[in-house]
Formats: sequence, C-alpha cells, structure tokens
Amino acid sequence: MRDPGDPASRVGGADPAPGRGSRSTPRNASARRPNEGETPLAPLAKRAVILASPLTLTAGLVVAALLDQPRWLLGWLARRSPDVLYFIETEESLVALTIDDGPDPETTPSILQLLARHHARATFFLISDRVDGNAALVRQAVAEGHELGNHLTRDEPSIALSSDEFAEALREAHTTLARFAPVRWVRPGSGWYDREMLSIIAAHGYRAALGSVYPYDALIPSSRFAAQHVLRKVRPGSIIILHDGGARGARTAQTLEAILPELARRGLQVVTLSELIPVGALGEDTKNGHGR
Repeated sequence: MRDPGDPASRVGGADPAPGRGSRSTPRNASARRPNEGETPLAPLAKRAVILASPLTLTAGLVVAALLDQPRWLLGWLARRSPDVLYFIETEESLVALTIDDGPDPETTPSILQLLARHHARATFFLISDRVDGNAALVRQAVAEGHELGNHLTRDEPSIALSSDEFAEALREAHTTLARFAPVRWVRPGSGWYDREMLSIIAAHGYRAALGSVYPYDALIPSSRFAAQHVLRKVRPGSIIILHDGGARGARTAQTLEAILPELARRGLQVVTLSELIPVGALGEDTKNGHGR
C-alpha cells in the first residue's frame, strides 16, 4: 500500500484514472486524480486560489512558489526520494533535455530535425504502444545520438495501477524499447510515484527520472510561455521536460526553435540524461540531487 508520507511529483501528461488494484489514492488527492498535464502541486495551487479572497497575498505567494518550481522545493523532494532524479548540482555547462509521450509520426520528425540542426541531444521517454508503426522514427532517434527512456505502455497515471500491473507495464515497455537501444531511465506516467513503485523500478534495473524545469506545456498551450519559462529557470544540471504528440509536439518544436539557440549562446550544451549522469556515476551525492 502507498505510504502516505511519500512525496510525489508529476511530469508526464495523462488523463487521470480512478485507482485500481491495491493502490490507494495519493494524500491530498483523495477526491480525484489530477487532470491532464497537472502536477501534484497544481491541485494545491488551485486550492490556494480558492482561499485567495481572505488571504490574497499569502495564497498568491503559495501559488507562485508552487508554479515556479523553486530549486529549494525540488531539492527537498530529491532529499525525500533519493532514488528519483530531479536535477544535479554541477559546474559543467550541461543541461539534459527530456521529451515525453512520443513517438508521433507528425511531430517527432520536426523535433529530431531541430535537435540535429542545433547539435542537441535528448532522452525520449516513449510510450511503447505508440512504437508500432513508428519503428523507423525510433531507429532514427537512436542513430542520431538520442537516448530512449521508458514511459510505460499507455498514456495513463502509473500510480493508478496495482503493483503487478505497474511491473507488467514496465516489463512490456522495456521489451519493446530494448530492441532499439539500452534503456536505463523510467518516468512514471503522470509523474506520480510511491515507494512501492520505486522498489519495482530498482528491481528491474531502472532509475526514475523526473525533472527540474517543466513549463507546464501539457497544461498551458503556449510555446512562448514554455520558452520563457525554460530560459528563465534553466541552469547547469537542470533537467528540462517537454512533450511530444499532436498539438503538444508541435508546440515543443516551436519551443525548441526558440530555446536551443539561446542555450547555445549561454554556453549550455543540451545532452541526454546519461550524458548528464554517466553510467556508474550515480553516487549518493548525485542521488540526492546535489553532486557529480
């Protein structure tokens, strides 16, 4: 059963589903799951807005802190869940780019073209049920130096699955993705996790990765906002989260067109997760989000 003291943070876009199996609903969300694109912080922000009438200033500050994803808050989450990667502290001019929910035959080619043009690499967290019919795109991504990550089999909140269902989805997606390249990172659907899920992830040789720069692109349909948010928050060691697929993938292409030249101008190299944290470099300091 879920430990109610576990922290959780959302990064992928998925329609919420009622809990199934042995998992209980996460604390602070007993009435419903988050909507598509929400983080666990987003429901809290909405509640803060409801209270804004009598406590306008206080609520406003709370909402701003939650939506701004301050490094101190992410650091607190990283310390509470040392097996989940949010960012690293490093003086090297590296940032990791991660892109969820592909492949998509309409939008992934544009994203790959932009990355190649700007000599940037990314970790693509793929949904394995979307690989069928798009294998050529996956092979192209790998051939161009990108990394594959496991985003399970379907676009759904992983926290809603029973332990057996989650483990099966993890294995099934791995079987599909490992045909193309080694896969070592997993991002739970909708980004919710608990200790039981982290134990399953570790038992299958994976490491969970969320991120530190998320422009709510699955929730806010504005590439301009996404670009501004990324450029304002990014720093060495950051992990950027964007989304592929349909309109979100088209916006991501626009966002990349805006941010990649500026990141290069700042001297920041855009790399995969495994280039940010090489195999064998996951020491205790790095696990806590504070070292390398």
